[in-house]
Amino acid sequence: MCEKSEAAILKEKLFISRKNPLINEAQSTIDEAFEFSKGYKEFLDKAKTEREAVNVALALAEENGFVPFENGKEYKAGDKVYFNNRGKAVAFAVIGKEKAEKGVNITAAHIDSPRLDLKPNPLYEEMDLALFKTHYYGGIKKYQWTAVPMALHGVFVKKNGSVINVSIGEKDDEPKFMVNDLLPHLAQEQSKRTLSDGIRGEELNVLVGSLPFKDDKESNLVKLNILNILFEKYGVTEHDFLSAELCCVPASKAFDIGFDRSMIGAYGQDDKVCAYPALMAVFDILVPSKTAIAVLADKEEIGSDGNTGLNSDFLKYVISDIAKMQGCDETIAIRNSRCLSADVNAATDPTFPEVMEKNNASYINRGVCVTKYTGARGKSSTSDANAEYVAEIRAMLDGAGIVWQTGELGKVDAGGGGTVAMYIANLGIEVLDLGVPVLSMHAPVEVTSKFDVYMCYKAMYEFCK
Repeated sequence: MCEKSEAAILKEKLFISRKNPLINEAQSTIDEAFEFSKGYKEFLDKAKTEREAVNVALALAEENGFVPFENGKEYKAGDKVYFNNRGKAVAFAVIGKEKAEKGVNITAAHIDSPRLDLKPNPLYEEMDLALFKTHYYGGIKKYQWTAVPMALHGVFVKKNGSVINVSIGEKDDEPKFMVNDLLPHLAQEQSKRTLSDGIRGEELNVLVGSLPFKDDKESNLVKLNILNILFEKYGVTEHDFLSAELCCVPASKAFDIGFDRSMIGAYGQDDKVCAYPALMAVFDILVPSKTAIAVLADKEEIGSDGNTGLNSDFLKYVISDIAKMQGCDETIAIRNSRCLSADVNAATDPTFPEVMEKNNASYINRGVCVTKYTGARGKSSTSDANAEYVAEIRAMLDGAGIVWQTGELGKVDAGGGGTVAMYIANLGIEVLDLGVPVLSMHAPVEVTSKFDVYMCYKAMYEFCK
């Protein structure tokens, strides 16, 4: 056996390793990652919208001993509470041994994903076909959303306040919906458009029916037939679309990818691939030193605005309520807190490597990705974590044997993106982005590594405990 050269020894000491960490990873850890992914895939199938994600998370939380937070009630270390924000965002907290004035540890993920939202007056008939008009939600490549089986999800809220939940297209015996596209034989003019203009926003019309109501004396009989079906099933009329939140999402279920089954393909992994590990981590915490909070937020894909996004005061008041319960100064509690902004990064795709700067990019199967700053061109719209806090998280990850990497979201002038980090930083909280690398981000099916998902869970558990 050859002895290592002095240069080789020095390189091990001084260089960042670029080797695939799975080569030397224990098989037991890989087996644990595969096992963890089973629950994650089930979560993805049940939680395609933020409302559904909150419902699934609350059901799991109550099974794990969480109860609604009550103002005026005193909680002790180890108690588990949750804060439900309008059924579209939620925070889970495990009360710590130390008072909130010492700060709390927060993991913050988002549970909304790109999709096709229905317009307020969506249903129309044209050429004896019934369709829904949509307004896409979040950043998408519109052409990817044609000729894909879709399911309809959401709620009707009637004038009396009653809520009617809708989910059509997920079960094998249920109908699906679809956005049509031109056949290549007749697409000569369409093909002259730029890729981003290949399908336009007003062309994302969802096909929902073709049979007319049996009465040839009236017009719009296909639309009438669809409304009659909805009335018989849900008791709704066309007016009820005005106070509805309905969207079309891919109807496929989460599945394994690869001969080795090492990856997961599914809709909505940005950012449920971080939300689920955050949820499982806070469930597994017993009695943390500092109060541990996992917040799952809405609206990140459109700027985090609105009263269920993290640009609202939701998280601020969660921390304040806990601090006041303990007789603490809520402002000091907020300023002493730390956060992992749990959001995804773009994994490097070997088919499109030119958009990445390889020394500062994330890769599948190299662990959870730490991102010091996000933003676009010139670091706009980012919090840019302090070096002292990055060093603290580095020490934590290495001390716990967690496999991690760093990465930016593409080359400097290639684009970029944002997370919730800057809104949390605006409260005076230390915050750093940490999440899972994703291939085909914002497409109807996104791809992640089971190993990376598990490392994300381990990082969040270590941070919260």
